Amino acid sequence: MRGLFSALDNIADEVAVVTGASRGLGLELARELGRHSCRLVICARDEDELNHAASGLRAEGIQVTAVSCDVTSDGAPRLLVDTALARYGRLDTVVNNAGIIQVGPVGNAREEDFESALRVMALAPARIALAALPVMREQGHGRIVNITSVGGKVSVPHLLPYSMAKFAAVALSEGLRAELGPGPVTVTTAVPGLMRTGSHVRALFSGQQDKEFTWFALGASLPVVSMDAGRAARRIVSAMRSRRGEVILTPVAQAAARGADVFPGLTAALLHAMSAVLPDTAGQSDQLKEGRTLRPALNGKAFAALTALGRSAARRLNELQGRPDDNAQAPRAAPDRPGKPAVPAD
Repeated sequence: MRGLFSALDNIADEVAVVTGASRGLGLELARELGRHSCRLVICARDEDELNHAASGLRAEGIQVTAVSCDVTSDGAPRLLVDTALARYGRLDTVVNNAGIIQVGPVGNAREEDFESALRVMALAPARIALAALPVMREQGHGRIVNITSVGGKVSVPHLLPYSMAKFAAVALSEGLRAELGPGPVTVTTAVPGLMRTGSHVRALFSGQQDKEFTWFALGASLPVVSMDAGRAARRIVSAMRSRRGEVILTPVAQAAARGADVFPGLTAALLHAMSAVLPDTAGQSDQLKEGRTLRPALNGKAFAALTALGRSAARRLNELQGRPDDNAQAPRAAPDRPGKPAVPAD
């Protein structure tokens, strides 16, 4: 088996499935894998957004098969695995990246917000891993990469459904790692902090929506606080190639994750103080709206200047594709229509 300081795996010509790859970090991860000459199966729910992403990747010389499907649907795991085998004859890596972000106080949270978060970010990765494992074991080789979050290490105020689902994702990933050990099939738990992926424009907001959007957009855009998505993707792929068990991506995320273990009382007090300065729930909406339909609760010029990096990331990573929905809801499963693989233009 590989030692701790051995060379990174050569993944050229290997086959990777990446979920949630039409935009954001998923698209950047697909691009990074493609730069290492991986052949890709990418999926997302929105067929137009997915095909736009696939066209961009192919323009960079990357082999891509696009599969439009909802990862929570009954047939999606088998569809993704079978597509990889039918198109490329093997499956080396699965990157469970698909996710949704719901932002708002617990007083405005709905039961279905928790259910949808768990379906997308905990149950879907489990089902996809179960579908891929027999293939990887038969090959005698494989990797599962689960994109979790620092929210899966420290539950952050106004992100409770997201954090609950990410805690479950961390448990899944660490449990798989414990059972599978150092190989031949390995598991990497990626723990990002705030990243500049442009995700704030597609996150779903409740409560005082304009105010919730403002603080979240600032956190997801400011340098030092947030990490460039390209750098995050490079670090995740490097950790995967070295078969590391875990990679925590930012100093802030590392401090939060380690601090919560060592100083739980202090961490709880700090998080409560954070909650106290966030918008309250009184008389506000429990409906979810996308960030791109909201107006910042801050001077327009100041907000534009402070979120310039986030807006740039949103444009580069396809977060502004598609038609804004003024009454965006959390995604629902579509068990009867798992999707069809698009014909790749190689």
